[in-house]
Amino acid sequence: MRFVRPAQVVTGAAVAATLFIAACGSAGESTTESSGKPVPGGSLTYSIDTEPTCFDIHVSQQDITAAIQRNVFDSLIAEDDSGKFHPWLATSWETAPDLKSYTFHLQQGVTFTDGSAFNAEAVKVNFDHIVAKTTKSQYAASLLGPYTGTEVVDEYTVKVGFSRPFAPFLQAASTAYLGFYSPRTLTANADKLCGGGPVAVGTGPFTFTSYTKGQSIVLTKNTAYNWAPATSRHSGPAYLDTLTIRILKENTARVGSLTSGQIDLAGGIPPANVKTVEADPNLQIVREDAAGAPYSVYLNTSLEPFTDERVRIAFQRGVNIDQDVKTVYFGQYKRSWSPLTAVTPSYDATLENSWPYDPTRSNQLLDEAGWTGRDAEGYRTRDGKRLTVVWPTVPAFVREQRDILGQAIQDDLKKIGIELTRPAVDIGTYIEQAYGGKFQVLDFSWGRFEPDVLRLFFNSSSTLATGGQNASLLNDPEVDRWTSTGAATLDQATRNDVYAKTQHAVINKAVVIPLYTPSSIIGAAKYVKDVTFDANAWPLFYDAWRDKK
Repeated sequence: MRFVRPAQVVTGAAVAATLFIAACGSAGESTTESSGKPVPGGSLTYSIDTEPTCFDIHVSQQDITAAIQRNVFDSLIAEDDSGKFHPWLATSWETAPDLKSYTFHLQQGVTFTDGSAFNAEAVKVNFDHIVAKTTKSQYAASLLGPYTGTEVVDEYTVKVGFSRPFAPFLQAASTAYLGFYSPRTLTANADKLCGGGPVAVGTGPFTFTSYTKGQSIVLTKNTAYNWAPATSRHSGPAYLDTLTIRILKENTARVGSLTSGQIDLAGGIPPANVKTVEADPNLQIVREDAAGAPYSVYLNTSLEPFTDERVRIAFQRGVNIDQDVKTVYFGQYKRSWSPLTAVTPSYDATLENSWPYDPTRSNQLLDEAGWTGRDAEGYRTRDGKRLTVVWPTVPAFVREQRDILGQAIQDDLKKIGIELTRPAVDIGTYIEQAYGGKFQVLDFSWGRFEPDVLRLFFNSSSTLATGGQNASLLNDPEVDRWTSTGAATLDQATRNDVYAKTQHAVINKAVVIPLYTPSSIIGAAKYVKDVTFDANAWPLFYDAWRDKK
């Protein structure tokens, strides 16, 4: 990954260079078919399989929230799929040698859709709002890390400060979660932003026109838009007049609406339906593997029986991941070996094939750990107690057939004598119990084109209760040191080294079992052109157009 080096300035010449690169198509290789000159006008209807519980980018940690709101909110900088940063609302920036501050020079003439100006004060108001305790940010605040404040140098220059070196900030500043609301709406409507709709006032290429719960979201072209990121394929307003996002949680409804022509694009195409869509001469499939943390299960090292590393390794080696992922996902998703996906910077490929399915070893380890008895159902026992672990599920949030994958894992573990229970719980119970460290197993995936997700998931200070994701409750001084070092340097060799050590450590200690790399699989009519993906594998509609009215 290529970062802006300490004291390096992104100049006007660099802006011109990145515009040329974007024109050559380097901003993303996975796009819907494109031919001919883009035609402005018209609309597209796109279906999604998950409905946000909150539309506030500063509060929500859901991928779907950021994916939708990316169309409404801009960022200081843009990141391409090679990890290079480009101008957006900031035309240039400097990184302090000690990595404790970043100074941004802002575009002039940018306006929010309520008519107010985007300037240094707007940056300060938004960043201060994110870290305010009253905001109750679940993710964006963690992206600001050791934030100490934002200094307004002049109307279009802003300096963002941190209490310690914080290298991941540039990547964080490219995400929708650190996008910008109009200060007016933060003052008047902060308590309404989770509900979405017109109160979500940004500077982006679309405005959030309406939201009908359980049905649809309507975004409308911002006709004044003229400050696209350098990674885009054009400048000026979006081509589409409107983008309607329909909420179709049922796979059959979503795929059926696409194949019958009721919608133009469908996200979350089930792997079982990919070949059917590909065989339709009127349709196309586009996909992008997600960066960040793959879909994984995390073992709570603070609770029995996973305080014993032998039991964790037995669990890890007792899951036939290759077969389960291949069977459930028809070969459309890639099996994962690391707590980073293969497209994430600093991914260590030496982990591949290093911890294969090995039920023989699992059985040996469980015997060594004292779980030598068997009850009438074949589960292992010790001192008359069954070897049972709890992995909760929230039915409202199940996607990508993860419930089916979970059943396959249950069957695998039963063969070695581990009972894995999957109680269905409501979201309130889940948050209370999971954040309290009461479950032995939790599952997540996490989209971010930055290896600092390893700090989020494994640093002991990154607890669920404080907005982190250390679901395994790992407390390992070496992992803490490595992930803290990675967050404090822009030296790529050092980052590769400490993140490789972290990946190996958490796999060897079996605090995580990576399962598969999520992939954004979209089915679209062939008249849909130039839908691209950002570095997080979220679809972008700014450059999209249709050659059929």
